[in-house]
Amino acid sequence: MDFEIAIRKYGDPDVAQMVDEVQAEYVLRYGGPDLAVVDPDEFSPPNGVFLVGLLDGDPVATGGWRRLGEGNGEGEGQGDAEIKRMYVAARARRRGLARRVLTELERTATNAGVTRLILNTGPEQPEAVALYEEAGYLPIAGFGHYACHPHALFFGKDLSPGRTRR
Repeated sequence: MDFEIAIRKYGDPDVAQMVDEVQAEYVLRYGGPDLAVVDPDEFSPPNGVFLVGLLDGDPVATGGWRRLGEGNGEGEGQGDAEIKRMYVAARARRRGLARRVLTELERTATNAGVTRLILNTGPEQPEAVALYEEAGYLPIAGFGHYACHPHALFFGKDLSPGRTRR
């Protein structure tokens, strides 16, 4: 198994394929797609990154972060960034790929000066919740599009220098 993680633009064909797959997964699990607004430019350095995981050349995993903070109505601080579109295709699950993508998201965010990663998920994604909790993400206050949704779950992880990482 040859797995590599590449930085891609949000408009890249592999990214588009993976975003379509994750949206289809949301429809299956929640009855509709994620309606939170995503501006592709938000995932361009230095304000964000979007990753695609390629298993033997096949795009099977994805995830990105976008910087949040003052002035955009989301997040709680200028050092915050939000993880979006974290996903592993069904054909590639149970191989530790999500953990590898999450680790790379944390590494690239830390290198860009992000001090906290935050995210939103839901109860219909128990494997995602388990991944985030195992990686040291803790419950936080709601934010963004789903802030008031009664079943939405919100997590954050401090990436500040000197913090112990899992």
